[in-house]
Amino acid sequence: MSRIIKSGLIQVGLPMTEGEGTIEQIKEAMVQKHLSFIDEAGKKGVQILCLQEIFNTPYFCPGQDAKWYASAESVPGPTVERIQEYASKYGMVIIVPLYEKEQAGILYNTAAVIDADGKYLGKYRKNHIPHTSGFWEKYFFRPGNLGYPVFQTQYAKVGVYICYDRHFPEGARILGLNGAEIVYNPSATVAGLSQYLWKLEQPAHAAANGYFMGCINRVGTEKPWNVGKFYGSSYFTDPRGQIFAIASEDKDELLVADFDLDMIEEVRSTWQFYRDRRPESYGRITDQ
Repeated sequence: MSRIIKSGLIQVGLPMTEGEGTIEQIKEAMVQKHLSFIDEAGKKGVQILCLQEIFNTPYFCPGQDAKWYASAESVPGPTVERIQEYASKYGMVIIVPLYEKEQAGILYNTAAVIDADGKYLGKYRKNHIPHTSGFWEKYFFRPGNLGYPVFQTQYAKVGVYICYDRHFPEGARILGLNGAEIVYNPSATVAGLSQYLWKLEQPAHAAANGYFMGCINRVGTEKPWNVGKFYGSSYFTDPRGQIFAIASEDKDELLVADFDLDMIEEVRSTWQFYRDRRPESYGRITDQ
């Protein structure tokens, strides 16, 4: 019997710029914009849905303004609780990326995972934190400390990797070893240096590890930072590394695709990467 999954990815642009509203008003506008797409996903029968990186704020990391610390919140907390109602309403697993405040001065780039009955399952904290021109993330986020968890949801075993994480194959492998069938990578990626890698690295992770991936990016230009254009192009890739559904480069959009999780067994029976691994020979990775 096939295990057909209907999954969705939401990519949207910022509905208001800094100066047009307070931090709380901007957050609420982003939540409201997403709720309409969550409703659409529910009506289309989406079973697993993923939102974009820190979905309810701008991508404020091109600057170093401490006022954005105030946009962080507990996870679980008020926003997760709101989304839990929608997960329960539609019987839909939802991955919710947020700016997390564990306590004063301890902040993370996090994604909460909510099961189809509305139950909070846990969270992933972004492990790899960039700090370079236009992406001053170490000013805002501590590196994650929860490892690479995989969440047994009602429909599939789900892992999360966040944006810059995708440049590191080690965590992608661990997610596979931990049993992930689908890995979601919510991102905020602009045109420029790494754009060609967007459709290269994640299909490579999917092929190397024999799982599906859902890859999400924002759209538009966010003022006043003007770090560049978020080029959308959210997509799904299968365990062979083939992109089989892709969104536009510039439109607010819900991308929906059906896929069969039984392909994982088929692909791994052909490409025996897990059988043929030699972990005893990889010590150099952790020695350095």
